[in-house]
Amino acid sequence: MKVVILHDRISEDARTDERDALVQAEAVSSALAELGHAPTTAQFSLDLPAVSDHLRQLEPDIVFNLVESVESLGSLIHLAPALLDSLSIPYTGAPTEAVFLTSNKLLAKQLLAANGVATPPWFTTASHQAGFAQGQSGRYIVKSVWEHASVGLDESAVLEAGRLEDLTGELRTRENRLGGQAFAERYIDGREFNLSVLAGGDGPHVLPHAEIRFVDYGDDRLRIVGYAAKWDEQSFEYSHTPRSFDFGPGDAGLLRELSRIALECWRLFDLRGYARVDFRIDRAGKPWVLEINANPCLSPDAGFAAAAQRAGLEFTEVVRRIVADVRKPLPRACG
Repeated sequence: MKVVILHDRISEDARTDERDALVQAEAVSSALAELGHAPTTAQFSLDLPAVSDHLRQLEPDIVFNLVESVESLGSLIHLAPALLDSLSIPYTGAPTEAVFLTSNKLLAKQLLAANGVATPPWFTTASHQAGFAQGQSGRYIVKSVWEHASVGLDESAVLEAGRLEDLTGELRTRENRLGGQAFAERYIDGREFNLSVLAGGDGPHVLPHAEIRFVDYGDDRLRIVGYAAKWDEQSFEYSHTPRSFDFGPGDAGLLRELSRIALECWRLFDLRGYARVDFRIDRAGKPWVLEINANPCLSPDAGFAAAAQRAGLEFTEVVRRIVADVRKPLPRACG
């Protein structure tokens, strides 16, 4: 097939996490060529008519959708699959609705909570609910509603709050550098897991469970997988948060429960191709879903590729399964 790999338009001053889109595109292109397809790349931007015209000229059989943001705005990530829907071009990964629901962390948390999936209590300046409605003072972590790649996450994002006012002021202060919208989420002190899910001929498969270990973290250092841990190779966090796939018999029950919840999230959000579910496990052993990642990073050194390798899957096989799970678009309405 002729496959167009669609990715973010990368500016000259792009952040490290943004430039990673080119690494993913190169890896996917190599895998597609090895599978016998004819891959080419295209950039996605806010100039939707130009992107549409370019795609029409390329006449792809499918698009491999690697778009993670549009002009550095995570809030516009759903524009790529929405445009492909309008053009009736099949594409890999999650459909438009799932991309929108999972990229807006508040909508995702609301859907999870409404369906009985535990997610940490939260609140925003516009909705004084969640923890404080129940008098739950304590530690909260301030996050962006839209931005991915742990943008804005570091130890300073965790706050001790005894009153609602302690958080509302900080949320307003941080909103501008967090993409314009922020929320406060109850900080769960405990273990962190990433569960990668890959489509298969008989349905989605949970790949080997990955735990992010916090090595040599003393009592004075918060356990956060922030921006530095993911992207700053010179930082303490980057070199002291290794990924582990090794567990003892005592974790068997927990791992089964994490798999069950990850597959429930796949069904609940109508995910396709591949996904990742991020968890925190509290001191009592209860799993909390932090985030649903539709179309997670496919860089060869990222977590999804590592989990696939642990399962004995070559990267080419991962790409083959993602392509095989493409959903055919509905025919466009006449008139």
